[in-house]
Amino acid sequence: MSVRIEKDRCVGCAACVEVCPGNLLKIAPDGRAFVKRPEDCWGCASCLKACRFGAIFYFLGADVGGRGATMRVEIDGEISQWIFNTPDSPPKRIVVDAQSANKY
Repeated sequence: MSVRIEKDRCVGCAACVEVCPGNLLKIAPDGRAFVKRPEDCWGCASCLKACRFGAIFYFLGADVGGRGATMRVEIDGEISQWIFNTPDSPPKRIVVDAQSANKY
């Protein structure tokens, strides 16, 4: 599985469901999103970018952080924070301002 949804952070907005190209994300009876067939997820990260609440975690492969590392996105207006967590170091953040992200 490439992604995991943290139920405590999910507000049930269904933004992730709408963008999943594999139609793998669904809304459960409790109103929270879940991955219906995790083995079919190809890791496109569309849901990760759509989630405005940092509820979706993407598992990184060995070539980009590996061994238990995850990435999630927190969005506040035009500012996105890409947060990388590894088991053996503090979280790292990349802050992106949407208005100037493609400026150069």
